[in-house]
Formats: sequence, structure tokens, C-alpha cells
Amino acid sequence: MTDTKTDYDDVAAYDFQLPRELIAQHPVEHRIDARLMLIDRASGEIAHHYVRDLPEILQPGDGLILNDSKVIPARLTGIRTSTGGKWEGLYLRSDQSGVWEILSKTRGRLTVGETISLRDREGRPVPALTVVAHLQDGHLAVRPIEEAGEDILESFGRIPLPPYIRDGQMVDSDIEDYQTVYARNPGSVAAPTAGLHFTQDLLKHLQSKGVLTIGVTLHVGLGTFRPVSKGKLSEHKMHNEYAELSPVAADKLSECRKQNGRIIAVGTTSTRVVESAALQTGAALQAWEGNTDLFIRPPYQFQAIDALMTNFHLPKSTLIALVSALAGRDLTMRAYAEAVEQRYRFYSYGDCMLIV
Repeated sequence: MTDTKTDYDDVAAYDFQLPRELIAQHPVEHRIDARLMLIDRASGEIAHHYVRDLPEILQPGDGLILNDSKVIPARLTGIRTSTGGKWEGLYLRSDQSGVWEILSKTRGRLTVGETISLRDREGRPVPALTVVAHLQDGHLAVRPIEEAGEDILESFGRIPLPPYIRDGQMVDSDIEDYQTVYARNPGSVAAPTAGLHFTQDLLKHLQSKGVLTIGVTLHVGLGTFRPVSKGKLSEHKMHNEYAELSPVAADKLSECRKQNGRIIAVGTTSTRVVESAALQTGAALQAWEGNTDLFIRPPYQFQAIDALMTNFHLPKSTLIALVSALAGRDLTMRAYAEAVEQRYRFYSYGDCMLIV
């Protein structure tokens, strides 16, 4: 499909009106019962299915790229030991020396050497973190206190839901719901949400029909969901995220391509892994490991994927720009308008689309 004359770089070109009641607050009861919009790039046709229809939609030899990163309990709450004031934090990453980088929220400015007490499962404050330094973008460097336990996140952390889901307030069911069934590499602060639609039974059914499943890793950080604050996409800076396309996964993808199967990325994060690998190595479907700040937006030319399964994203976001790079901006926005009209459920716990 050919787009009309549009300024691809203008953030406003990716805006749409979304009724608040279409933002999913809970997943459907059965993952495979989520709706799936099928978009054909060649014809521009849009059809309506369910995730459970994938075994009939996909073909033997197709390869599904799955991001196997696991969401960690990165959301922390506690108090400042010095003032007794409330404190909230989000774990982002740690270095080899054991120092953590966190996003910190509290009244006033924490001082270097100050202690933060975290609340345990019974709500009791336990001294757990010491402030080491102030970093850029309001981030904080802290060091865990050994007496708090070896795995502070498991002891004190909670799943960090996006703010548009119940204002970020987790319930017990989110522990399972906000995690893919194939998650195995801990490191993400948000779920690769397109993968939330799969069950083990669906994956087995697809594999029995000759569809390959290939695991890659991208630890989802804040950069993926950071709002575009500028008027032009080209002025937006993506944060680095760790990604890996292993030699085994690269071989499977290459075999899929040799057999004329389609390479289908499940999610924008899986897309960024294989496209980053192609750019870094100079060849599609080559093994690679490293940090990526790749921002895929029109008129990006894809080197690795043939199709994309993804959820419905926020207006004017980097994610809807990525979708537009594959499907074309006009077809993407027409699909989003139809999704609103047909009352699809949006965002992390919502429905999905498959662009072929």
C-alpha cells in the first residue's frame, strides 16, 4: 500500500481518539479468546479473528519470534529513614559492582548516604537501600543493604503495571497475567505484551502444524514506553535496552527463510532484536548480543521480519510509529479507526493485530 503525502516525522500524524473505556483493565478470561485483527499489506484488507484462529491463519514453515524476557518485581515502596516520608522506586538495572539504577519518587531530595526502608509483605519497613549518587533524568544510584536479604526484589518488589491499568495498582492475578507463558530470562520492567496472548496449548498446536517458535531476548525498559515529547519523531531519543539473538535462534530463522516461511515477530520488542542484529552485523538473521537504541519509524526498511503480531498502542507513541513503518501510516491509522469502531480492547491487556 502507498501512503498519501504525509510528513512521516510529524508526531501528530500518529494521533487518534481513543475512548477511555476501551483501555483494557484486565485480560480476557482465556488468553486465546482475545480478538485479532488481520491486516493484509498487499491488498489493504482488514479482517477480524481471534487469537485462537492462529493455527488456521499461519502456515507450515512460518517462524514466530518470541521475546523470552521475564518481568521482574521492580516496583518498590517504602519510606525515607531520615524523614519518615513516603518513597516509591522502580528498579531499572544493576552493574557488576552491585549498584542499582532506579527511578525514584519522593518529596524533597534524597541525600547521598541516606537509607531507604522498604515495606515487606506485612507492611513493615526494613532498611534495604543506601543512596550512592544522583544520576541523569532524575534517576538514583543505590546499593542494597546485605541485611535486607539476598534477593530484595523478590522479597519487597511488586509487578510494575503501566499507569493506564488500574493506576498501576497490582492485584494478585497480575503476577501470572502480566507474564508470558514462555518467559525465562529475568530483566524486564514491562511485559512484551503481544506474547501475553499465547498459551502452552496454543504453542503446541502451532508447532504440530509446522510453525516454528524461536526465542530471543530484549529486556524491556522505560525507553520503549517513554512518551515522545518533541513535535518530530527524529528529535526523540530512545533509551538503550539489552538484546540478544543467539546463534541457535539465528540458525532457526535462517532455516525458516530458506524454506520460504514467513518470519513473524511477536511484538515490537522481538522486532527490535532482529532488526538491531541486522543493522549491527550488516546481515539479516545473524547472531548478535548488545544494547540497542534502535527507533524504527517510517520510512524504515525492514531487513529481518516479514510480518508482525502486536497489541494496539498509545497515540503518538514510538510503538505506533514502528507499526506504521511496516504497514504504512495510512493503513495503520485506518486499522486503528476500525479497531475503535469495532470496540477492540487496547494496550497491554487488550486485543492484538497481525500484519502480514
